Amino acid sequence: MGRVPKMTPAEALSAVRNPLAFIAARWTPTPRTLRRAALAALVMSVVIVVTGGAVRLTGSGLGCPTWPKCTDDSLTTTSAMGVHGVIEFTNRMLTYVLCAAVGWAIIAARSEKPYRRSLTRLGWAQFWVVMGNAILGGIVVLVGLNPYTVAAHFLLSSALIAVATVMWQRTREGDGAPHPLVGKAVQQLVWFLVVSSVLLIAVGTVVTGSGPHAGDSSEIERMPLDWENVSRLHAVLAWIVVTLTFALWFVLRAVDAPKGSLDRTRDLFLILLAQGVIGYVQYFTNLPEVLVGLHMLGSALVWIAVVRVLLALRERPETFAAPADVSGPATEARVGTRA
Repeated sequence: MGRVPKMTPAEALSAVRNPLAFIAARWTPTPRTLRRAALAALVMSVVIVVTGGAVRLTGSGLGCPTWPKCTDDSLTTTSAMGVHGVIEFTNRMLTYVLCAAVGWAIIAARSEKPYRRSLTRLGWAQFWVVMGNAILGGIVVLVGLNPYTVAAHFLLSSALIAVATVMWQRTREGDGAPHPLVGKAVQQLVWFLVVSSVLLIAVGTVVTGSGPHAGDSSEIERMPLDWENVSRLHAVLAWIVVTLTFALWFVLRAVDAPKGSLDRTRDLFLILLAQGVIGYVQYFTNLPEVLVGLHMLGSALVWIAVVRVLLALRERPETFAAPADVSGPATEARVGTRA
């Protein structure tokens, strides 16, 4: 290893004032590093949903009965709190891992050459969603797992997954204006699919909020709705999403859409089928915790697949910019597709 160059006082002050710019001036990630950073943020956004589901399904939602501390007297879990405290506290700690993954994505995006403001903004959007959801998670605990706050907590996590998916996709594209690859009628069909998927996820939170898995071993408030009727509505919406996906695949074949669009639609259809099987099995077997957890994972994967279908129906070509160079004439820099 070579010697680490010494920093001048001016450089140290610059690092303190704007650490991202300081790092960007000294490091340029490879396209693969940037993609991996964005993918890591996406994976962690799914992991935090699954572990949050584990907290609920094990009745550990109030394992740490207060927030931001685990108890009034301890920042961490104690032996007296048992396994529920460990599960809840572990989920809280994973939020820091998620923050680290999002931070890595922000640093990699900020350090890419040439600089792409759109990627950095997507990274910061994830950061603020994580911060907002962390606060909302604390509110969930403080209000005793109120089902409406729990539902909002999950929906905000779904928003995080959507933003992370968009950033991951954008690392493979240029910064040109998006050009549709299909006609307006097909675009409208896809938006029907997206809206139906959002409704499916939203009604799924109502199923949870009115169902038997309250997140705590004691009796807590549930949504005043008939759980079985809400489950039937959820199933109807699921069939609508499956039908729209099936129809979209045939339409894309008919209009000779690019292979990428067909592949993403096929992937969504297969994930929906697997999710449907899990959903029906858990319903007819009285909601075993393992299957409910798999269904939550499936919900995240379905949402990722839906967003990818939407993004696969347009392309962003590479653009060319001429950034100013104070030491000489402007030079043309490529902002290209990252294959």
